[in-house]
Amino acid sequence: MLRNTRDLLTYTVSATDGIIGHVQNFYFDDEAWVIRYLVVDTGTWLSRRRVLISPIAIGHPNREEEVLPVSMTKEQVKNSPDIDTDKPVSRQHEMQYLGYYGYPHYWGGSGLWGSSSNPNLLMPGYTGFAPETEVAEADATAAYTRFEALHQQNDDPHLRDCEAVLKYRLETSDGDLGHIEGLLIEDETWAIRYIIANTSTWWVGHQVLIAPQWIKEVSWYDATISVNLTRQAVKDAPPYDPAVSLDREHEISIYDHYAQAGYWAAEEQRRSHSADR
Repeated sequence: MLRNTRDLLTYTVSATDGIIGHVQNFYFDDEAWVIRYLVVDTGTWLSRRRVLISPIAIGHPNREEEVLPVSMTKEQVKNSPDIDTDKPVSRQHEMQYLGYYGYPHYWGGSGLWGSSSNPNLLMPGYTGFAPETEVAEADATAAYTRFEALHQQNDDPHLRDCEAVLKYRLETSDGDLGHIEGLLIEDETWAIRYIIANTSTWWVGHQVLIAPQWIKEVSWYDATISVNLTRQAVKDAPPYDPAVSLDREHEISIYDHYAQAGYWAAEEQRRSHSADR
């Protein structure tokens, strides 16, 4: 299911033995365009300390009660590495965090999370349903990333603040498009599937969806994202209505409009390739 990151800011994060806090922000990977961490405000419980929660530990969201269950205890969270979420998260911080919880590193594979698209497969002792090929690949990736960790401890993890990206300017190949209004993520993989573009600077009252794959360049210094699309192509694209649930039929119409293959096709091809090996 696709959800706006801003909708999740109201969610409570629940450990196996009680409430941890509330979602305050997200860090996303600006190469893979996937949420790597949730920033959770613990409130008075830990003197308003903010902690990172990886999607690796998150179970099925309870959408009616707006709760995200996580496979960890409050004591684990209390004793977790203290990372200053007001500053960039380094690879060394990530390695310290992942090592504390016993998670393998997510980098080093061909998928969004190791060799898989599902972060739960990196959870130690994961017993949920998953294709055998993905489980085997996840195990292989865990071993590989442990070997690679020492060589990558000083790498740039490419983590960006989601809230900071909102309001970034969007530019097409022939002019200004508007600004980023929101991000739509897939709550199983935590991949950012679409940028919500507000075109009000030149076309009042209209929102459209743009896939990260169509981004040509990001200038973090100038707070600008450039896309390989023309203004007319965007104007003629299927409009986005946040009040209406986005289904696969609508997604297909968007990709067909831009003559692009859907992200789901690439994922199915990757799984098929894995099964044939």
